[in-house]
Amino acid sequence: MNQTINVEQLNSALNSLRTLRSSVSHVFETLSNGLRADHGEDGKEKFLLELQELLNNVNINLRDLEQTVSGLPIPTAPLNLGNTTYLSQETSQDRQTLYTQLVNSYKWTDKIHEYSSFAHTLLSQNSLKRSYINSGSTKRRGKLQSNHNVAPIQVDNVINNIDRSYNDMKITISRPFASNAVVQINLSHVLKAVVAFKGLLMEWVMVKGYGETLDLWTESRHHVFRKVTENAHAAMLHFYSPTLPELAVRSFMTWLHSYVNLFSEPCKRCSCHLHHTSLLPPAWRDFRTLETFHDECKQ
Repeated sequence: MNQTINVEQLNSALNSLRTLRSSVSHVFETLSNGLRADHGEDGKEKFLLELQELLNNVNINLRDLEQTVSGLPIPTAPLNLGNTTYLSQETSQDRQTLYTQLVNSYKWTDKIHEYSSFAHTLLSQNSLKRSYINSGSTKRRGKLQSNHNVAPIQVDNVINNIDRSYNDMKITISRPFASNAVVQINLSHVLKAVVAFKGLLMEWVMVKGYGETLDLWTESRHHVFRKVTENAHAAMLHFYSPTLPELAVRSFMTWLHSYVNLFSEPCKRCSCHLHHTSLLPPAWRDFRTLETFHDECKQ
């Protein structure tokens, strides 16, 4: 009976905490939106009254949480790990702390196991391997095409065909490092990018603002373009295909071209241009639909 009461009290405390967090989030959301059109002529006064009411709700929810938590019973016994409890009865000063350390190690290992399960689930949905070779497979495969050993004229033809497909994206090719191409991309006064190739294999991407100096190694001074660079590396791995290298390059360029509306298209999930916490525009593009999302809204 006591265990049932404790579970009910714990659920009540968790519900109170959830209500408090929701009311606090509502306060910050209202502050981030600022004055709205429905506030009318006395917008500032109505906004302050609305904010005061929200803060009063936070106070009420905080009081409810404190009252609920004060009614929870305090645990009288430590975490039981079976026979290891006898470690706490050691008379030696050096061994008396073993039980506490063992409890902490158990909690840490349990967390590692939980996070590893989450990581395995996410990575199994979209493998980031850059090869189709499976070490666990005994089936013999045919020799894969070498994408890094392609004639420069073939690379030029692929890039030039892509360049002719877009009126608002200019692509130029240079070869500062022997026969491997370095492609510079100017996207409609929105951004600039440089992609390093080894044959038809994309090896490195760097995205910067339109007014910045473009190179392969220096990151953009703007947070939004650093975020786009991270997403571009993810797209480069996603579209990689050893059997269809030209399709991989074309798919990546199509994905990169979708950033032409980086500062004009709102997020598909929250319908906002700037996220209320990061204050960044939607810097993520879905790999299949090219829809715009904030990094915080894409999941």
